Amino acid sequence: MSHAPVDYLLHLADNALVLGQRNAEWCGHGPILEEDLALANHALDHLGQARLLYQHAATLINADAAMAKRFAHLQGARADGAVTEDALAYFRTTHEFRNFTLLELPHHGPLAGPARADRDFATTTVRNVLYAALMNLWWERLQTSADAQLAGIAAKSLKEVRYHLRHAGDWLIRLGDGTDDSHARAQAALNHLMPHTQEFWIGDEAESAAVANGTGVVLAELKPAWDALLDEVLAEATLKRPNESGYVTQGRCGVHSEHMGFLLAEMQSLAREHPQAVW
Repeated sequence: MSHAPVDYLLHLADNALVLGQRNAEWCGHGPILEEDLALANHALDHLGQARLLYQHAATLINADAAMAKRFAHLQGARADGAVTEDALAYFRTTHEFRNFTLLELPHHGPLAGPARADRDFATTTVRNVLYAALMNLWWERLQTSADAQLAGIAAKSLKEVRYHLRHAGDWLIRLGDGTDDSHARAQAALNHLMPHTQEFWIGDEAESAAVANGTGVVLAELKPAWDALLDEVLAEATLKRPNESGYVTQGRCGVHSEHMGFLLAEMQSLAREHPQAVW
């Protein structure tokens, strides 16, 4: 039986975990009560996906001596030294995470990491549309992965991200085709975030290895379908698709923005303070 490369699984898991953390930051701060609950539920969906992927990755790591040595430095492992899903989530450092840079950005425009700014619901909405459109296509393709466990995770996750795209798309249409202010905010968020989507299509060694053994997908092949999904939503939202050129971020290669360290510090602080705690 084929298994997806560990780094490929970690890329998928890190994407889900980091976006889940960002969406959870709206809990108690949503523009309306219903949306407050919706984003919290979306965050839980992403957390559930991340857990399944981390569990799968941990099993593969513990079964391979060379791979286990690579992750031996992590705290939070079991007493026998085995890597756990918690160790992968809470005890890797910034450069060890493989998520897209888009997902770690805060809920506002381009500011330095420690800068304080009000959350911008348009920024969150645009990011969720861009990512959910990708995952609708990616999870659909991964349902036929040669890694049976990954294929099962994909089938479960696809049902969730289909709703995520519909929900975020509906909000983007309301904002873009709403008031002058909401339209301007949605367009500004799109202009800010769109260049980061270039990272979706660049590929890496983990993707190449996954494609080679039949467990993964060439993301660049999904771009025409992603473009079509996005253009449909933007047309109804009366938003103009901005240029995607410029610096290509490299979060999937471990090169992150200044915001990632702040996100991990908040997410990991309790586990790092009590690395052997049992909850």
